[in-house]
Amino acid sequence: MSAADFLFLPPVIAHRGVRSQAPENTLAAFKKAREEGILWIETDIKLTHDGVPVLMHDDTLDRTTSGKGPVADMHWAEMGKLDAGSWFNPSFAEERVPLLAEALRYTLDNNMRINLELKPCPGRTQATVMVTLIEAAKIWPHDYPPPLISSFDTEALVIASRLHPDWPRGLLLDDWHDDWRDRLSKANADSIHMKADVLSAERMHQFVKAEVPVLAYTVNDPLRAKELLHWGVRAVFSDNPKEIAKAL
Repeated sequence: MSAADFLFLPPVIAHRGVRSQAPENTLAAFKKAREEGILWIETDIKLTHDGVPVLMHDDTLDRTTSGKGPVADMHWAEMGKLDAGSWFNPSFAEERVPLLAEALRYTLDNNMRINLELKPCPGRTQATVMVTLIEAAKIWPHDYPPPLISSFDTEALVIASRLHPDWPRGLLLDDWHDDWRDRLSKANADSIHMKADVLSAERMHQFVKAEVPVLAYTVNDPLRAKELLHWGVRAVFSDNPKEIAKAL
């Protein structure tokens, strides 16, 4: 299976959940997506010091929790007590950093789909990929479309391809590279997740001609979303997915 086999309806993925209306990478942000009829969610995975996979974008806790310092230095017993919502709005003070397992179960219980972006802390690529995929495989049913795995880290995708070759993988790129074919091949990836700002009709034509699925991030302008989809982008990541979906 590859990203090309997925049905993106609507062709919008909630970026870290609906992060414009709830604290990113929390179950509250996932619930908001479900309420708005968005069936795909993207989230980021890191490991705690003691090897527990959690939802977190940054290498440090400072921006999105009441904690301080590197994610990789804190044990889950401590991290699980942190406030992961008040920074966004006091009404979310009860939100906590979710476990990967919680995110997966929420996705399955609500008949949704999920894109797990592997974001290893420095020096923890192999551990992050192995723990994430092994735990996900324990939870994920064999008869349900698998998670879409993505990363900027080529090594992470190669390891993922060895652990679960049947789970689709997307290579994240934040700039244009003429050697994108080589990069895609080296990463053992099926799709490219490209920063929307660097996409053009001509560049998209290369991907379409090569039959490489492309997802574009982060798109919050409905007109830009329509343009990208017209060019052949399969789906867009958005902080305001409902607004994008309404305009399509």
